[in-house]
Amino acid sequence: MEHSDISKCGSDQLETRMNSKDFQKMQKVFMLPDQTASIGMNRQEFIDKMFATVGRGNRDEYGALFDKIDVMHDGFVDWDKLTSFMLLELYEKNERTNSSVIPQWKDIRCLPSVHKEHVKKIVFLKHSNRYLTISKDGFLASWSENLKLEKTLRITTDSVKIKDLWVTSMVHLANVNKIAVLFTSKEIGFYDLNSKHEFSCQYRLQGLENTPICLDYWYNPDDGNEAVLTFGDVCGQVQSICFTAALISLFERPANSTGDQESTLTITWQELSCGLHKCCYTTKHKLHDTFWVRQVKYISNLEAIVSCATSDANTVVLGWQGKKKSHLRTSSLNISQGINAFDYHSGLNLIATAGVDHIVRLWNPYVISKPNGILKGHMASVIAVQFINNRKQLFSFSKDKVLRIWDIHHQLCIQRISGIFPKSHEFQTILYFDEAHGCLFTTFNNQVTLLEMKQETSKRVTSHEKPITCVLYNSAFKQVISSDTGSTVTFWMIDTGQKIKQFTGCHGTFEITAMALDVSGTRLLTGSTDGTVKIWDFNGHCHHKLNVGRDQAAEISQILVLKRTVVVVGWERIITVFRMNTFTQFFVQPSEWKGGVQHQDDILSAAFLAPQTLVTGSYDGDIVIWNNNTENASRKIHSDPSRALKSKSDSHLVCGHGSMRRGYSSKSGRNTASSSNVTNTENEGHYIITRLIFLENRKNMPSNGGANLVSCGGAGFVRFWNVFKNHLQSEFVAHNEAGTIVMAVDEANHYLITGDLDGWINVWYIEDYCLDYSDNVLKQPPALVVSFQPHDDSISYLETCVQNGRLLILSASADCSLMVSDIYGIPIGIFGQEEHWHIEDVSILPTEHTNMQNEDKGQPLKEEDEEEKVSTLPRKSLLPLIIPQLFHDTKDEENSFNIVNPWENTILGKTVKENRSQRSKPYKPFDFEPKDNQIGTFSSLDIEQLQDVSEMMKPDFFINPHKYFGEKSDEVDSGCLELPSFTETLKATFDEKSLFPKDILDREQKSRQLFEHLFSEGKGKAHRKQVKVRERLPHINSLISQKQGSQLSIAGVTSEILKQNIKQGLLRKPKMPLSKALEMKD
Repeated sequence: MEHSDISKCGSDQLETRMNSKDFQKMQKVFMLPDQTASIGMNRQEFIDKMFATVGRGNRDEYGALFDKIDVMHDGFVDWDKLTSFMLLELYEKNERTNSSVIPQWKDIRCLPSVHKEHVKKIVFLKHSNRYLTISKDGFLASWSENLKLEKTLRITTDSVKIKDLWVTSMVHLANVNKIAVLFTSKEIGFYDLNSKHEFSCQYRLQGLENTPICLDYWYNPDDGNEAVLTFGDVCGQVQSICFTAALISLFERPANSTGDQESTLTITWQELSCGLHKCCYTTKHKLHDTFWVRQVKYISNLEAIVSCATSDANTVVLGWQGKKKSHLRTSSLNISQGINAFDYHSGLNLIATAGVDHIVRLWNPYVISKPNGILKGHMASVIAVQFINNRKQLFSFSKDKVLRIWDIHHQLCIQRISGIFPKSHEFQTILYFDEAHGCLFTTFNNQVTLLEMKQETSKRVTSHEKPITCVLYNSAFKQVISSDTGSTVTFWMIDTGQKIKQFTGCHGTFEITAMALDVSGTRLLTGSTDGTVKIWDFNGHCHHKLNVGRDQAAEISQILVLKRTVVVVGWERIITVFRMNTFTQFFVQPSEWKGGVQHQDDILSAAFLAPQTLVTGSYDGDIVIWNNNTENASRKIHSDPSRALKSKSDSHLVCGHGSMRRGYSSKSGRNTASSSNVTNTENEGHYIITRLIFLENRKNMPSNGGANLVSCGGAGFVRFWNVFKNHLQSEFVAHNEAGTIVMAVDEANHYLITGDLDGWINVWYIEDYCLDYSDNVLKQPPALVVSFQPHDDSISYLETCVQNGRLLILSASADCSLMVSDIYGIPIGIFGQEEHWHIEDVSILPTEHTNMQNEDKGQPLKEEDEEEKVSTLPRKSLLPLIIPQLFHDTKDEENSFNIVNPWENTILGKTVKENRSQRSKPYKPFDFEPKDNQIGTFSSLDIEQLQDVSEMMKPDFFINPHKYFGEKSDEVDSGCLELPSFTETLKATFDEKSLFPKDILDREQKSRQLFEHLFSEGKGKAHRKQVKVRERLPHINSLISQKQGSQLSIAGVTSEILKQNIKQGLLRKPKMPLSKALEMKD
């Protein structure tokens, strides 16, 4: 059997709970009486004395503290060791705090467009506090420290015409106050900033072997004469010029020179390589083959030149300077698909690489076999990276215009910024961060944008150490269960947000991608990328292991626990089923799904509707409807009419199983289509189905044609279906330009909650949506209740629950946070925050309503229109339309809530949100701060001060106690007291009337009387029938005597008499003919 490590939530460490007074007490114990020196203590003495002196914690904690202090295992500690340990601990804690602080940004702004061509470089001139930007056509702009345009000029060269000029890069030579500019004419120009005519060309280096495209400069801050200029070209060659007397002159002037410093000196590369200039020497290598060198950098800590290219082999080359300065000893890093850029952090000794394969890697330059860290999260090629040195954080920018900020210590993305940058399909970009001023520049062709960092920062709260993948709510125990990519499962209390237990390493190091609970809520099922589903109890014991991938890795997207089976789907065309009667062993093999293969692409989602309807949705948008009892597919539907028609005519079933298995597909990509006849169109992503949910409260709707199934997925689409009529009822875009989305529906089917890749959540009111059948597909979305952004990264899972009568939203994100908010977007807290919440203390929404925006026109409703609109709706549907603006900047509204603000991380302004979502937001849900309410519940009562009482009247029994409590011994009989007999004390005879309540006895008596009445009435009816029969006997005899001599037999007489009795109701009609009965009697 397998067990998972369980770590329960405990208190903080002892040293973090101590205050200054506690350390003063400890110091007194260590110091001698004369206060001149400190004494040492062994482990037992330290535990006994500190526990008795401080009085905080327990003995085990003091033993653990001793072990931390005694790192050398000397067996004793003194005051010096204790203070050294605490200083180091505080320093490390401060470093961790700084690295977890999330930068706050002002609104993005675009600098005036002064360039007509692509901007190639941005540099900051420290000596003059200004910025320089240069474009491809040589147009150079100078900006002040406040980013106001000062002047513009044209950088030219005599070797080419102005129309043929092409600048590839620029760098600032800070120690000599010059700039160096690269040209496609295979030359480098050096322009002096100290000359009378600023930006005059002082040196021109010509005759380069190939066209240079990237440039870097470094100088020794301790010796300005020592400097290195490095550049790379389009043929994979890296070259450098090492200056030894830069402050005197970069290059030597010839002896016959006139000595005019303003004239331009032309130098050839051959002169430098031959050593004709004694003030410098050159080095080079060509390990990048014929690939373009994307970036070069000289790193003084390593004494190495680092370069990169987009090649699989020799992706990053480190050229180490040996004893012979002109010779380079090289080593290289090999990265699949190559990289676009890199950066180096001297304090951490790490190289960050921007991978074409969407991955940011962290490398130790001395360990080239594998990276130290892998940062995943980008969905497109990473084109730039740059460290924030003081915070030990990293910028990364991808081709889909997503900026991420990473915490290097925890290797987590702490911030994601997207949707704010200028829109352009094809663009060239440069990322430059001026850490001293907190300015982040990004260029998009000829446009320059600025993100300026705010001074105030906030600490970020996380629920998991890794991105969260799934969330469940267990109503039986009122617990929230969450999982992450690090194979950790955590249990939280919904009432307070407290962590109660945690399972680590549930699937080793494999990511948990799906979870489910059994019907009783006592078993947890987890699915992982290792191709297995494990069944756990809540003590961390694994009972069964389901072999979904058949001993191969397979990504599992959803698990359904049904009455007799467990259905598993995920990135395969076939359904995997496990039958409950096979759960006799620990390792369970899958059973055969009788319906075979019906999907043409990978199945991503499934849903079940009792008693037997099962639906599955695939990557290509097909929805197959199954009979779960027979496991046969009954029909197939698709949102595209042409695809739906093709699906209906496709009756051929593929029954093979073994041939359908394919390799593992990660979330960053997907497997290729598993069927060759699937046509890829540009709108293929619109049909992806990531989630299917049945509206179970609409069981009676199919007869009226209403929708009973909701699907969501690609391009932000949400669709409503009627599976019984194979009809698409509605289709709308829930999130504009958001890619794939996830969703959840509350148990009452009143609200639909959707979440996108940018961390936004939209809440839709669907109780009265798509209730009637229509041949046309409805394009109008339901009423939007609220839109808010609780996360900085993509939302991975949504769940709803009801607690204390309030409908809550549980949202999990790739930013490692799990948040709970109510249906109106009011945040309650983040699981993992220090302060626990109490949901019952959160205020209910106020009843006053304000004007809402007209969803159709985007304009405020008029007062008359609003009243008319509200009055036409049923009473229970008024609440979504009358949502108050909760976050106005007024004291009364702020004081009406008693909510714990989970973090103070704000979004990048109203302009940012409008650009991202193409619609205005009614409010910003996280702009408020909790305030103490000074207005109490009884503040309106007029309470006067109590009057003083001079003397209180005492009662008589208090003044004369002997009158009331004295002993009367003379009246007491000294003889033995005799207890009365039982018959004397018995007040009444024991019966049912004294035992049972009167209402029960009355009910029983009435039922008895009713029975007697019915019984007597039945007996009376039977008696009356017998009397009537006796009365008829003389009449029968007379008939017989009158008919004597006739052919009428006794049988005929009897038959006639019996018929008359039947007509009169005296006898029942016989089951067989009367004549036949008489014959049988004879």
